[in-house]
Amino acid sequence: MVIEIDASIPQNRLVLKHSFLTLFRRFSSLFGLLFCLCCQQSVELTSVKGQALGTTYQIKLDSKSLDHSELTKGLDSIFSIINHSMSTYVPTSLISKINSGHTPIAIDAHFERVFRSSQEVWKKTDGYFDPTVGPLVEAYGFGPQGIKKLNQQHIDSLKQFIGLDKVTLSNRVLTKQYAEISLDFNAIAKGYTVDIVGQYLKDLQVENFLIELGGEVLVQGMNPQSKTHWSIGIENPILDSLPRILKVVELKNQAQATSGNYRKFWIDSLSGKRYVHTINPLTGLVQNSKVLSVSVIAQTCIQADAMATALLVMPFEQGKALIQREKDFEALWVYSDKTQVAIHRSPGFGF
Repeated sequence: MVIEIDASIPQNRLVLKHSFLTLFRRFSSLFGLLFCLCCQQSVELTSVKGQALGTTYQIKLDSKSLDHSELTKGLDSIFSIINHSMSTYVPTSLISKINSGHTPIAIDAHFERVFRSSQEVWKKTDGYFDPTVGPLVEAYGFGPQGIKKLNQQHIDSLKQFIGLDKVTLSNRVLTKQYAEISLDFNAIAKGYTVDIVGQYLKDLQVENFLIELGGEVLVQGMNPQSKTHWSIGIENPILDSLPRILKVVELKNQAQATSGNYRKFWIDSLSGKRYVHTINPLTGLVQNSKVLSVSVIAQTCIQADAMATALLVMPFEQGKALIQREKDFEALWVYSDKTQVAIHRSPGFGF
């Protein structure tokens, strides 16, 4: 979770305004909260808020010359294009047509970029990030009905439809190995959309901005109110615990995404440890994890978004080794240590 911090105000005097953001990542119950601090400053920020992609968004920028209504229309156009390309909730979208049956099918440039980026992260994470895991998610019943127990035979029958290597893209034409394969870009499309909005603002000559969409963040320049880099707070994933803000990080023309599945957990009656459920796309099995959330910093939000999801699914030690190898990413894990919340961060995830 993220909290925008005004560095000019002592933290013990902060006043927070917040709004609950829609959870996503169907198999990992992703979270996103943004708290914005209000203070008396000589510089006024333009703020644009709304709903998009099944969640909420907020943009802060320092350009007074932009027409608010025209800016909103431009944003709505972007969200509409993305929805009609990659929303599984739009029956006529490209991804819905792909998931409804057989291919090949021609796709658009946005779909291609997200698919190619998914392939890159899929390879980097040895398959732990996999947009084809949907059938297993549905079969396990991660939803209002609760988690179901599947037998090995059922799991094996579904595993043949899992794996991004079973989907190919050539000359902007996508082909599935099996008609039953389905794609879900929920764990990467928000980050991509944030990057598109960022480019839109750059094209409008906006020098300083913060974009937040469902908890995914991209910043450029400085916070003109505090005259410092944009400060983002990482909130305690245990909502009824203190402190509310675990750490604060400054972003310098960077993106940050946070993924968490702490809302689906069980507590060991003997040790009191809190465990969360994730689906391993490689084995098809539900595995227990002490990791409650992972925050990733990268140059683009699409990279941060996908990697945060992958690290949430990966075993803790394997994820740490991956970030140590991948110099384009920094990460922070929040995990349960006995009955307490503990933190591990890569060296470059500075505060």
